[in-house]
Amino acid sequence: MKVNLKTLTFSKIFKKAPIVSLDGQPVLLFNQQHPNLLLALEQKKVQLFSECRNGYCGACKTKIISGSVTYHTQPLFALKADECLPCCCTPTSDLDLDLSPEGADVVTRPGITSAVIAQEPTETES
Repeated sequence: MKVNLKTLTFSKIFKKAPIVSLDGQPVLLFNQQHPNLLLALEQKKVQLFSECRNGYCGACKTKIISGSVTYHTQPLFALKADECLPCCCTPTSDLDLDLSPEGADVVTRPGITSAVIAQEPTETES
């Protein structure tokens, strides 16, 4: 089979999956497995208060440090430019949220040391 390279074209169909970080700590790669950001964060055990399933809109409001989101449905709650409702949005770029990574299943890679979030000094260190 001969292939003519002059007529071979590729369409850019692959898009980089956004990395979601909490206070700068990477937590998840948002690869469309979840219908919204809230479900993805809950799967990673991120502590985020929400009452969405109980009919109270706005409880999951989260501050965005950097990045952007898109909404599937128009939020019922008024938001500032640097806020999002994870229950009805997905990231459109790498996203850093003002949430604590403590207790979450954070992303780790060999050779990279993760920072200790909170550590009480021992008696020998005092």
